[in-house]
Formats: sequence, C-alpha cells, structure tokens
Amino acid sequence: MVLEFESVQKSFRDSEGDVPVLRGISFELAEGETLALTGESGSGKSTILHIASGLEAPGSGAVRVSGIDMTDLDDSGRAALRRSEIALVFQQFNLIPSLTVAANISFQAALAGRVDEAHIQQLVGALGLADQMKKYPEALSGGQQQRVAIARALAARPKLLLADEPTGNLDEGTAEDVLDEMLKLVAQTGAALMMVTHSPKIAARMDRQLTLKNGLVA
Repeated sequence: MVLEFESVQKSFRDSEGDVPVLRGISFELAEGETLALTGESGSGKSTILHIASGLEAPGSGAVRVSGIDMTDLDDSGRAALRRSEIALVFQQFNLIPSLTVAANISFQAALAGRVDEAHIQQLVGALGLADQMKKYPEALSGGQQQRVAIARALAARPKLLLADEPTGNLDEGTAEDVLDEMLKLVAQTGAALMMVTHSPKIAARMDRQLTLKNGLVA
C-alpha cells in the first residue's frame, strides 16, 4: 500500500479546550489508485491531507507511506519522506514567482535528487506547456499555472500525489481539461492520488470516495 491510515485521531486546542477533528480514521490507498475525500467544511478532509503529507502529526494512530510509519519520524524525517515519496498540488498553485516555468517544474525533482529531463519533457508536452517554459508565473493564465503545478508535482515521480481542490480556482471548462490531464498522467506514472474536493462531479471520476462527517467516515 502507498498510504495507510490506522485509527488516526487528531484534535486541536482552542480557548475552550481540545476540539476533536479526526475520531479514528482508517483507510488504505494502493499504487495507481485514486481517492476523493469529500464532506462538509470542517469535516476533517484537509487535516487528513496535511497528516498524509507529513505537514502535521496525528494525535494517535498510525500513518504509513510506502510502508514507512510517519509517526516514528521527527519533523526532519517527515520532510525527507515528503521530498522523496510525496507531492502536493494546491488550489492556490504556489508557484515560485521569481523562477521561470522550467525552473518551477524541476524544483521538486531537484530537491529529491531525481531530475529526469526526458520525463519532464514528457510532462511538459502532455500538459501543453512547451511554449511557456521561459515565462514567469505571472504571465500565465490560471489554467496554465495549475498545469505547471501538476508538472512540478509529478516531475519527481512521487509515489503519492495529494491534491487540495486543485481546480477550485478555474472556470468549469479549464477545470475539466486540467483534471483530464492530471488523471491521465497519474495513470501513466502509477502514482496514488488522494484529492480533496467539494465537487460531486470530480469525486465521481475517482476510483473511490471517502466521505467524512464530524471527523468520521460517513
């Protein structure tokens, strides 16, 4: 399994005390499989994504990526695992404005020590970015910027791709095109994909759906 959650719980503290967000979540995600996380705002979707990426630690339970238990790792260990095994695509694109498209795309792969120019060119061609490589993010449309973000994420050949509403800032037509290319590339690379989405239409295109309600699987 690429990703395993086993009885994961997580709480946050506010002025009134501990607030449970995840109340014992268990699921698995296999290589090449796609999973949609759905549910109302505050149901725990983004928290699952953050824990799966190693950006947050669970309060209890086990989280394994490629068989490695992240709960046994410190912050630097989780960061190293994130560089080598995990990639993220956000709604806000999060491109580096001072870098060209080419440099943005190779950034994550360079951090992982895994730059493969042939693979990058394949991604660039599939995402229609060949004419944009010397430009800076501000010169691109929203759809183009999200394609760059997807290319950057997949350039390092991650085992696990995590996406948080990746088409949420795009118009419907552009969102469909970007999602089509994303799913094709995930299938080609064999990565596992877990995507947070509020869209039933997008969720229906994933292999499985996990719906959360009040920190539990509904």
